[in-house]
Amino acid sequence: MMTNATTLKTIAPPRRILIIKLRHHGDMLLTTPVISTLKQHYPDAELDMLMYLETWEMLASNPLLTTVFTIDRTWKKQGKVTHIRHETILIRRLMARKYDLVINLADQWRSALVAKLTGAPVRIGFDFPKRKNRLWQNCHTHLVDVTCHNELHTVEQNLSILTPLHLTPQVSQVTMSYSLEDQSKVEQLLSDRNINGNFVVVQPTSRWLFKCWTDEKMAKVITALQAEGVCVILTSGPAESELKMIARILALCPQEHVHSLAGQLTLRQLASLIDRAALFIGVDSVPMHMAAALKTPLVALFGPSKLIFWSPWQAVGQVIWAGNYCKLPDPDAINTHTAERYLDAIPVQPVIDAARKLLP
Repeated sequence: MMTNATTLKTIAPPRRILIIKLRHHGDMLLTTPVISTLKQHYPDAELDMLMYLETWEMLASNPLLTTVFTIDRTWKKQGKVTHIRHETILIRRLMARKYDLVINLADQWRSALVAKLTGAPVRIGFDFPKRKNRLWQNCHTHLVDVTCHNELHTVEQNLSILTPLHLTPQVSQVTMSYSLEDQSKVEQLLSDRNINGNFVVVQPTSRWLFKCWTDEKMAKVITALQAEGVCVILTSGPAESELKMIARILALCPQEHVHSLAGQLTLRQLASLIDRAALFIGVDSVPMHMAAALKTPLVALFGPSKLIFWSPWQAVGQVIWAGNYCKLPDPDAINTHTAERYLDAIPVQPVIDAARKLLP
């Protein structure tokens, strides 16, 4: 049976709340408005999060969260008995928290079953078309319609799950948090390289090549900035493919005022670096969303992903969309393993002009 959403107006403020989201790094960052809104309206409540271990850094320093529970996706590779033991321990820990409210932002069966097993009296999920069945319904006490999601940014989609709670106003700002230790590490790295003034962070890489610009064009932008005396710091993830891309770009750039911290930073350290930067230049990736959250001025090169869903939320700066220069393929039809770089249609000069405009 589905409980009428209006009855939630009369429930007591929850003491403990669990939020579930099992997706990628950027997805986790875009859940922070939900966390902030819940904390604003239930300031005395303890807020917990359930997420994948690999995305833990995105929320590990969020001051509004009490406990961050994680699922390690390598459990499946450790044998059935070990896997079941890990899952059982997790469920018992969640049940022991005695949640009053569960917010399930995920679409996996695992998330629904976890919500049910917590025993929380109120369990809110999305009424996904692919989950139109009795089991999904029974795992939740309230399901929120997703009919309008195709017209909403991911942040707005996430916030819509709070509809049954009638929480107004909502906090719409995405936040990226890091620790004092992260800040100190970055300060030391900058000091070691004698970087004292303004600098630009350039993140040309993504885990998916189709979201990247050509190395030659990125090098031309860096060279133009360098010629004007701007200090540039290149960053990337630790993957071999990303490090090779950084090496190719560096080989095409002058050496003066150009530094590389590629593969040397955790995500929270990268956040601290971006927070210090005068400008961020990057492609559709997690660091782009981090820059937007930190209100660092940015030039974001955006390609075949769904612009309405994934453009940098409340960004300060300029989003340069490849679709303004060529016809892009349907995002749902892209082979994510393709070597084609759909951002190649973006010319160099608009990126240089946008950077110059935003630099102090």
